[in-house]
Amino acid sequence: MSQAPSPPDGGAVQLTITFFYYRDLAAAMRFYEDVMGFRLAIDQGWAKIYNIGGDSHVGLVDEAKGMHKSEPVKPVQLCIRVPDVDAWYAYAKEREIANLSELFINDEIGIRAFVFDDPEGYQIEVQTATRPGA
Repeated sequence: MSQAPSPPDGGAVQLTITFFYYRDLAAAMRFYEDVMGFRLAIDQGWAKIYNIGGDSHVGLVDEAKGMHKSEPVKPVQLCIRVPDVDAWYAYAKEREIANLSELFINDEIGIRAFVFDDPEGYQIEVQTATRPGA
């Protein structure tokens, strides 16, 4: 078996950003700021990068300027692990977030979670582990 290559800079990564593309960037910004409570970390004009927690970020991009266009089918999910999924669920219900699921347990992967959609249909899952190491 060959040895794995060594990445540049020894694999040092400053932060991670997952980018989503929007037709209405302002509406997406309001949702991630006012509903999700994320802090704008980097403002690049037509791209807004929000800190989720730690070094994790989500980037919101105006489709008119970005590398991709917003598509109706969103085969991607933003998953956020939290210590108290029940508190987050109560918070989501109070705000009447679109397409809010019921709380569910997935014993196979060891989580308790719920899902909902952001303003343009990206699914967000909020979960907590139900067992150590899950």
